[in-house]
Amino acid sequence: MRVEKSLGYENREWHRLEADTVIKLLGSSQLGLSSEEAKKRLVTFGYNKLEEAKKLSPLEIFVNQFKNVLMMILIAAVVISAFIGELLDSVVILVILFFAAVLGFVQEYKAEKTIETLRKLTTPTVSVLRDGSEQEIPIEEVVPGDMLIIKTGDKIPADCRIVESINLKTDESVLTGESIPVEKHVDPIKDPRTTIPDRKNMLYAGTIVTYGRGKAVVVATGMRTEFGKIAGMLQEMETRKTPLQENLDKLGATLAKIAIVVVAMITLPNILRGEPVLEMFIWGVALAVAVVPEALPAVVTISLAIGMRRMAKRKALIRRLPAVETLGCTSIICSDKTGTLTKGEMTVKKIFVNNMMVDVTGTGYKPEGEFFYDQKKLASDDKHLRKLLLAGMLCNDATLRETDGNWVVGGDPTEGALVVAAHKAGLTTEHREKLPRVGEIPFTPERKRMTTIHKTDQGLVVYSKGAPETILGLCTRILLDGREEKLDKDREEQILKIARDMAGNALRVLGLAYKTLESFHHDREVEKDLVFLGLVGMIDPPREETKNAIIKCETAGIKPVMITGDHKLTAVAIAKQLGILKSGIALTGTELEDMDEEEFRRIVEKVEVYARVSPSHKIRVVDALAEKGHVVAMTGDGVNDAPALKKADVGVAMGITGTDVAKEASDMVLTDDNFASIVAAVEEGRAIFGNIKKYLMYLLSSNLGEILVMVAAVALGLPLPLVAIQILWVNLATDGLPALALALDPPEPDIMQQPPRDPKKTIFTKPVVGLTIVGGVWSMIVNISLFMWALNSGRGILEARTIVFVSLVLIQFFKAFNYRSDRHSITKIGLHTNKWLLLAIAWESLLLTLIINLEPLQGPFQTFSLTPLDWLTVLGAATTIFPILELAKIPIRRSQFHTTTKPLTNHTGEPRR
Repeated sequence: MRVEKSLGYENREWHRLEADTVIKLLGSSQLGLSSEEAKKRLVTFGYNKLEEAKKLSPLEIFVNQFKNVLMMILIAAVVISAFIGELLDSVVILVILFFAAVLGFVQEYKAEKTIETLRKLTTPTVSVLRDGSEQEIPIEEVVPGDMLIIKTGDKIPADCRIVESINLKTDESVLTGESIPVEKHVDPIKDPRTTIPDRKNMLYAGTIVTYGRGKAVVVATGMRTEFGKIAGMLQEMETRKTPLQENLDKLGATLAKIAIVVVAMITLPNILRGEPVLEMFIWGVALAVAVVPEALPAVVTISLAIGMRRMAKRKALIRRLPAVETLGCTSIICSDKTGTLTKGEMTVKKIFVNNMMVDVTGTGYKPEGEFFYDQKKLASDDKHLRKLLLAGMLCNDATLRETDGNWVVGGDPTEGALVVAAHKAGLTTEHREKLPRVGEIPFTPERKRMTTIHKTDQGLVVYSKGAPETILGLCTRILLDGREEKLDKDREEQILKIARDMAGNALRVLGLAYKTLESFHHDREVEKDLVFLGLVGMIDPPREETKNAIIKCETAGIKPVMITGDHKLTAVAIAKQLGILKSGIALTGTELEDMDEEEFRRIVEKVEVYARVSPSHKIRVVDALAEKGHVVAMTGDGVNDAPALKKADVGVAMGITGTDVAKEASDMVLTDDNFASIVAAVEEGRAIFGNIKKYLMYLLSSNLGEILVMVAAVALGLPLPLVAIQILWVNLATDGLPALALALDPPEPDIMQQPPRDPKKTIFTKPVVGLTIVGGVWSMIVNISLFMWALNSGRGILEARTIVFVSLVLIQFFKAFNYRSDRHSITKIGLHTNKWLLLAIAWESLLLTLIINLEPLQGPFQTFSLTPLDWLTVLGAATTIFPILELAKIPIRRSQFHTTTKPLTNHTGEPRR
């Protein structure tokens, strides 16, 4: 029987069948599908995704380049011109328009392809059983019959029938509107009238696992899921325009209106002078096309897309385009500690058990090491040590395996360290199999503990691990010298002091406890009257690159803040090692809760470490910092981190340890969970905005120079310095490849030594406006002077226009180098540091030389071969733009000298104003 026929999507009621029957009907097994079978089913059923809106074809993108109003008017004018006999001019103008459209098409198509590639990079993954082993695959490759491994925080990728459930609860509000988590089970539901919200043995695409774990077999994917039927799932990558794009669209519209008015002011006097109306009409539209920055949105998009690709190479995947802009404004980074500021490779170094402080040798995940007490080797079969290590291994979801000679932990690094320590004592996975888990109460940030129940020959045994103060609060007895003795207040305080001392040495400390049970009926019974076993201290060394990243933050005016669930002493010790905690404050979650809003906002800018906090505290931190005007990047990995990630200006999810819920709520995903990658992304965000600013100055200054020289000519009663075809070619040559090259410009050398950009400030700062005007006005002065000199020296209009044509193009090429920074001189930036700009200008210069000197091109472009002296004169005049713009940057550098990076607080500790 073919699988697709047996599925019966329309009529099959999977919830009414036994789990084993469902697996059999799907042609699967408890070990999942084979890779070969999965490939076949992917061909049969298609990718597990919703149908997307129809995308524009390359042809449609190309045709859209001509839908600009000015382009359409110019095409119409060219057709009329050809109709009355000006065929050669019409053909040349059409060729230029065609190449302009090709350039626009390349920009837009490349940007779309880049974003599409990035969208694929951010596709979430899911754990499945394939070929009998657990594998991570993209959600889109899930097929009917796949056996999913489900855990807290996962987003369900497809409709599934549950085959194993351990305290499993899901949030189905996105599908059913029911806000309360739904408890799930394995048993079949026989009632044929059972609605979707009551199908407790089913999991549905788009819903979220809020508690527990389990396994489920996929019964429907893509458009066949319940979610697919209502087509309600959100896309992973938003396509809305960024604020900067919207602002620049408005700028383009404003410039278009201004251009039409100015063009009318220039053309009307020339028509009154007797110039042909059609010729002046074409000339006017050509000038409007040159002035209006129709390529601006495409260049901005491609700048953002290229920047996103560069960020991806630096381990930061951008999920939402506006985050690229916001990153450049970030003033505070709130970062988790474990695995982000530190390596995430926990190693048990100290164990306090049976009143002994035991040292553990070995580093990393390699299960080799010994135990020492009072500098003497302790036997690994010591019954107290062994009982504690067994508790740590059983109350644990992590796995340890050897891959290509390297030992790898699957799951949480803290739990992994406990598994490694147990292996050092000879406790392996066989001990897990001998003591199977029959129940559990999962860890949550609020509970700060995890508890499991195991079946033994003598009955049931409970193991619990968590924060020392939390575990001690559940214990009434302690195991000492093989006996369970009463745990009084004095002993409890002594243990807490030992825990504090361990934490003060940068160790993360966990308490472990146990008790035996005859039976249990409710979770509340399990975690009462526990027997305390001891403490485990483990260290997670700081990442080597983190210190440099934090120094870079400080020079960039960005304050790093540590947020962790660890003990305050541990957090403070690590924060001091990294240079995060200097003269600031370290707060615990309890201390934070005891503060009212006014008090907290008064000190929030001084806080450098938050310890023993829950994810809900992160929202309060973001709100308080936002109130102070900061742009906050916040990291997170758990389900409960999602609100804080959404609340932050830039939500940063962990790609390795992060849950699907956290990733979906984030703006950016770190593929290496590394703090340094956040700083790298901020640097790229600043570089992207800087490149857009460079292009904008270059474009507007060039356009201003073109229109001012025309205005000056009319005002002085001179002939028009350029004809329509020359204007169009100047626009194509200078606004095309050189502009794209500026979008690829490397960041300025001190980009991370400047304070964060104020997001409320427009891109049109005083330096940008000033340099744009200076460049445009000087271009007008140079070109109108050359035009008058040529006419007064007895040269014909054809030769005079050629001189202005060459000068205008060259002066705009030189501007491109000047505008690579609005502060630094060209000598500091370097002429050779942007190879793409050099290549673009070399290519365009070659074309310019051909247009000037080749007879077949001289006619259409109305050019004239220049003498060597003319070339030297024009070149000399054009290069004057270099010193002029360099002089204009001097007062800008002086004014910005006092606005370089300053600390977030002054010497009194008050917020910097």
